[in-house]
Amino acid sequence: MRKPIVDIEQLTAAVIDHYGKITHMEPVPDGMESFAFRVVISGKKYVLRVNHQAEGFEKDDFANRHFAAPGLPVPEIEAIGLLENGVAWCLSAQAPGVTLQDLPEAYLTAVTAPVAAVMQAMAAAPLQGITGFGPFNSRGETRHNSWKTYLESICREEHYDWHAAGKRVPLKRIRPLQEQLLQQLQDIPETRQLVHGDFGSNNVLTDGHKITGVIDWSEAMIGDSLYDMANIFFWRTWLDCMEYQARYFETQPVDKARLDCYQLHIGLTEVYQTAIAGDMDDMDWALVRCEHLAGISR
Repeated sequence: MRKPIVDIEQLTAAVIDHYGKITHMEPVPDGMESFAFRVVISGKKYVLRVNHQAEGFEKDDFANRHFAAPGLPVPEIEAIGLLENGVAWCLSAQAPGVTLQDLPEAYLTAVTAPVAAVMQAMAAAPLQGITGFGPFNSRGETRHNSWKTYLESICREEHYDWHAAGKRVPLKRIRPLQEQLLQQLQDIPETRQLVHGDFGSNNVLTDGHKITGVIDWSEAMIGDSLYDMANIFFWRTWLDCMEYQARYFETQPVDKARLDCYQLHIGLTEVYQTAIAGDMDDMDWALVRCEHLAGISR
């Protein structure tokens, strides 16, 4: 999905209506589907983000209210609003530091243990008011009655339009991966923990010593917290920050079977999403990565 079209004057006017005069505003690196700015209002630093829909921002607010703790820093959401064209904006407290993705390589080893500690805090987060498994909405509602059912859904046409995706990705390469995933899922435990869903790079902030913020909870779900570690392992060859974290976790006792299973699920989801979006280079990379993980040579 392309980033929304934003009228900056309209955006700043909407924020001013809520909080007062903006004394500083500068663009910052942002996500694939959103814009972000650093702003200062009444001497306080904020991050102003803009996206097509408010749902992701509302999940950020849900995460702050339900999960934020000393060991799990989730920035507070100050305001969420809509512009005249329906585009959503969100003002949140600015956490200090930079993303793991932007952290100089010399500091990456030093933050591996703090990253692991935050993952442990997520796994231990209270889940009161949330039922079921899989992705939850801004009210804490999920669609699946088991973790296994959610993971299996990537193979089901009633949940994913693989026929449409097949116009860009050869389904003869997808089917063996789906079959292997379904086989690996036979022994997956029904664990209920908080899962960030996109953890480890540009959604984790650090000052080079500790983790200062965990942001963008739009993909958050309920399931096995090892899924977040699997995300790190899946993307390890793509980003240095993921590679350093993966090396750290390789020194710890890890259930490799579950880790392999979740990596394949992450990969199939990435292949599907990039195929639908027409991001062919990213799709090709993800597909080759899946086949490598599955032991399929071409």
